[in-house]
Amino acid sequence: MEEKVKKEFDKRPDKAVENKNETVNFVIDKKENNKKVERERKPSLRKNPRKFVRRERTKNEFEQKILNIRRVTRVVSGGRRFSFSVAIVIGDKKGSVGVGSGKATDTSLAIEKATRDAKKNMIKVALNKDMSIATEIRAKYSSSIIEMRPTHRRGVSAGSAVHDVIEMAGIRDVTAKILSRSKNKLNIAQATIKALKTIK
Repeated sequence: MEEKVKKEFDKRPDKAVENKNETVNFVIDKKENNKKVERERKPSLRKNPRKFVRRERTKNEFEQKILNIRRVTRVVSGGRRFSFSVAIVIGDKKGSVGVGSGKATDTSLAIEKATRDAKKNMIKVALNKDMSIATEIRAKYSSSIIEMRPTHRRGVSAGSAVHDVIEMAGIRDVTAKILSRSKNKLNIAQATIKALKTIK
């Protein structure tokens, strides 16, 4: 192209300039057309194109904490059957708390059952304006005995399942002690719930 333009320029300079401008314009037009083609989206060949809709995750009204997961066995005539036992505590950290247990062949099903049971056994704790208990409380459930006392601006001092129940209930400035030898977390949690029920 450049050689032809040079020859034409030697013979007829006016036409050579015109031809040069035409080639430049042709190249620019070609680039613009390519850009337009790239920008245009190709229609989908599918009859029913999928529509992707983002679903907003809804927050659960209660927070949950697993106290204990155990694998239990049942001996039957055919052999042994395994299942999972789950103890769970749920609460909204505003005074509502519940403890539940569930058993199933799968852990996720067992957790689902335990949360349902905990919601059934939900209690509302009567707390003061500082989100603490007013007086000393004590309760016994099965072989577990627990004691709780209010402590002004010292935070929560408790262990085992008692701490989990207090945390889910949203109680502050409390000292708790397990007076029994029992290390069964479900019984300790149930004793804590029983003690919190006594608050008026």
